[in-house]
Amino acid sequence: MSTLETTRVEKKRPPPVKVFSAQLKTAAVSGDGWVVRLDRGRSLPVTLVWMQGTVLDVQLEQNTVLLMDETGTFAVQGVNNIPRGKPCLSQGKYVMVMGVIQAVSPEPVIRAVKMADLSEKTAIHRQMWKLEVEELQHVLCSLAAGMDAAPTVICATEEKPAQ
Repeated sequence: MSTLETTRVEKKRPPPVKVFSAQLKTAAVSGDGWVVRLDRGRSLPVTLVWMQGTVLDVQLEQNTVLLMDETGTFAVQGVNNIPRGKPCLSQGKYVMVMGVIQAVSPEPVIRAVKMADLSEKTAIHRQMWKLEVEELQHVLCSLAAGMDAAPTVICATEEKPAQ
């Protein structure tokens, strides 16, 4: 694949969706991405995620860090390849990471595309994170529900079988 083709493929990827580690643990494979189960039987397709958490362990020789958010732990791979990502790679730092889902079980694994250190204002970032995730997911589902044409992001309601 040429560089131009690769760039076009990358540009078609939808923006990252903010998610919690626990939501990824219950995600299912769907086409080119994953479907994350939300509350009230709703689901949201995702390929690129935005997550935040505290660095628990750094394994530079394995190109991996282990993070923990409010709902559980998740691994981030490819950290040595992130421009200006090294300052984030210290135990105890609060960081954001955007990446592509690689696996969801037994523990979510994402391949990092971007990382940033949020430690300077950890308290406010940590307090706002839960609200940001819930709000974005609600907005995406509300927008999808109001569209007539096939939207890029679809929130589905799981139907219960008839009894």
